[in-house]
Amino acid sequence: MKKESVRLSKKVPFRRRNKRMGGNAKTTEFLKECMADALIKILKTKPIEKISVPEIVELASVGRTTFFRNFTTKNEVLTFKIVRLWERWAEEHNLDERKKFTLDNAVDFFNFNYSIRDLLELIYRRSLQSTVYDAFYEVMMPQYGTNAFECYESRFYSYALFGLLDEWIKRGFYESVEQMAENVKKICGQNS
Repeated sequence: MKKESVRLSKKVPFRRRNKRMGGNAKTTEFLKECMADALIKILKTKPIEKISVPEIVELASVGRTTFFRNFTTKNEVLTFKIVRLWERWAEEHNLDERKKFTLDNAVDFFNFNYSIRDLLELIYRRSLQSTVYDAFYEVMMPQYGTNAFECYESRFYSYALFGLLDEWIKRGFYESVEQMAENVKKICGQNS
């Protein structure tokens, strides 16, 4: 059976066409999560190099253009998912400070990462650690208009935290969340 193509009338304003195609922010976020969940499901059985975009979009029940409208790489999909999980976790735990690391919120940082340890272990088994760092950087990077010190400080903490998390994951999350937070304080010279 031949598929018929649907052609949009030139008289329909772009704004209305975009709504028809899922331009709603909530819809877009939902579709991005569907693609991320599909990629993660496939990633459990095969390496990312062997996963095709058509496989992802088929499992997610979205069109190929939806993928490329929102992402340029499969790694971006994973980064998006980690950021989204952080935002959701921070909201559920009523965190005031979400975009900046401090010694006081070290426990929150490690609690969150422990809560997604299955995903992190999968990402590490597939050698995709850069997606974790990219997520940290996206969450912690100050918005435009901040001073240079804040930019350097954010970069410093995102690399440092990634290093600590990287080692913690490689050690099989051996230490407790509290021990990891205590390690941060010791490293920063603030013993309890």
